[in-house]
Amino acid sequence: MERNDSLTRIFYIVLMGFGFPIMRYMSIHFDTLNNNAIRFLSGGIFFCVICLFKFREEIKTILKDYRTVLSLFLLATFMTANMFFFINGLKYTSAISGSIFGILAMPLGIIFASIFYPDERKIVTNRRFAYGAIIAFLGSLVFVLNSHYSNGNEIIYTGYIYLTCAITIQSIQNLIVKKLALNLPAIVISASTATLSGIIFLAIAIYTDTFSNLKEVPFTLITGLIFAGIYGMLTGMLMAFYILKKQGVAIFNMTQLLIPISTGIIGYMTLGETISTMQMIGGIIVICGCILASRREHTKKVVSDTLSTSKL
Repeated sequence: MERNDSLTRIFYIVLMGFGFPIMRYMSIHFDTLNNNAIRFLSGGIFFCVICLFKFREEIKTILKDYRTVLSLFLLATFMTANMFFFINGLKYTSAISGSIFGILAMPLGIIFASIFYPDERKIVTNRRFAYGAIIAFLGSLVFVLNSHYSNGNEIIYTGYIYLTCAITIQSIQNLIVKKLALNLPAIVISASTATLSGIIFLAIAIYTDTFSNLKEVPFTLITGLIFAGIYGMLTGMLMAFYILKKQGVAIFNMTQLLIPISTGIIGYMTLGETISTMQMIGGIIVICGCILASRREHTKKVVSDTLSTSKL
């Protein structure tokens, strides 16, 4: 059993490591609106089909309660904004940058949650968390300021600003998730919000006439984007749920912290992305800071942390 658990974690790290380069590649070849519309709709509809067979009663509950419907729409709006900034951030930076900022979102999410939830407030007031969050923040500064293009090229800094906006919105988004998760399975929440976000992106793309740009894109590339959406939901959601359920929050979070390493290796092999020595040091500092900050984490953060990974 222990060997199987270890293999599951290894597969998860490798598959998630492919996820960020895939998103980076698609962000280069597709407009952000079209990218997110196709990716979210394909992944969301795929999950909705699963929910129709596994969670029919929960779907009926959603349709009967207008407050839940409104909450899901609100969550989808936040997810739309989050992914708009995140994909643009990847477009101007690199796959490993997205992975590092995703890790940085862990302590930031707890800080935002502490404003409204007493259990999260206890975590924030702990010295270990405070020191870890500060270390992670300093590590992110080292990573950003030592970018390859820092000598006069402002485009990559624009990308970092986009990524910062994305993880900030994600932290607020997770507050809504935490409330919804009291009554609904996380997979139902993800299926609903992903589909709604896809519809919002599609509507904006059609309204701005961006959707017509797809005529110039090869069908094979569009097909690849559809499968990328399904791939992201399967790895970012289903595998994450399995590890959380079988192995617990602590092991899951430690596994998450290894994803930037696999992303860096796979990003180099597939996209030719490289990072400087100082950026590597900055990334390690971020990971160490997050390890320190998350060591006393409560299990009630399970759902919000899991849904954070579903951006793939």
